[in-house]
Amino acid sequence: MNAAMTAAVLELSGVRRVFGTDPPVVALHDVDLTVRSGDWLSILGPSGSGKSTLLNVIGLLDRHDAGTYLLDGVDVSKLNDLARAGLRARHLGFVFQAFHLLAHRTVVDNVMLAEMYTGHPRKGRRRRALDALDRVGLADRAGFVPTRLSGGQRQRVAIARAVLGEPSVLLCDEPTGNLDTESAANILDLFADLARDGMTLVVISHDDDVAARASRQVRIVDGRLSESSR
Repeated sequence: MNAAMTAAVLELSGVRRVFGTDPPVVALHDVDLTVRSGDWLSILGPSGSGKSTLLNVIGLLDRHDAGTYLLDGVDVSKLNDLARAGLRARHLGFVFQAFHLLAHRTVVDNVMLAEMYTGHPRKGRRRRALDALDRVGLADRAGFVPTRLSGGQRQRVAIARAVLGEPSVLLCDEPTGNLDTESAANILDLFADLARDGMTLVVISHDDDVAARASRQVRIVDGRLSESSR
């Protein structure tokens, strides 16, 4: 499908984020970014470049100070904290470097927890969680606890949890940072499968090899974003 005909999921225009230290620190400088449905975007940058700040703004974990941010056409600056939390729960899935799994709960229970905040009906929740685990190739580990899984398998559980509610965007912050080379490659292969299924992915990384797997790359340096040529 032509990009011009594909709906924009994320639209940032002139977005700035300033931290009120003395002197103030401008973490994001007038960022312009459009992510369309089905994109696999990598945001590449070194430590301290502003990429985590950008992820927090996109993920509605932090507020921008200037500019416009539309998520699925909704101007998030006009929302109060409760409305932002609801929009985040319904439209965004998160995958972090740390897996954030509950060690004392089974794999399927960890995945089911994703629907606690989305308003989905309780009926059928376990079935949906098992389907999500099957999607990431871990249906046979549903009854395990996370401590019995490898790092790569734990990250797959985290991805299953993130995609359970079919979010508009999957936001991934250094998703391979805690993994060995083979496990990291497997996670990137899974992202490729999700992208082929139409999932929209935004992956933050400092690793060129991770960024290279995406269909589109942008770089951030000192809070300034630039499109990378492919």
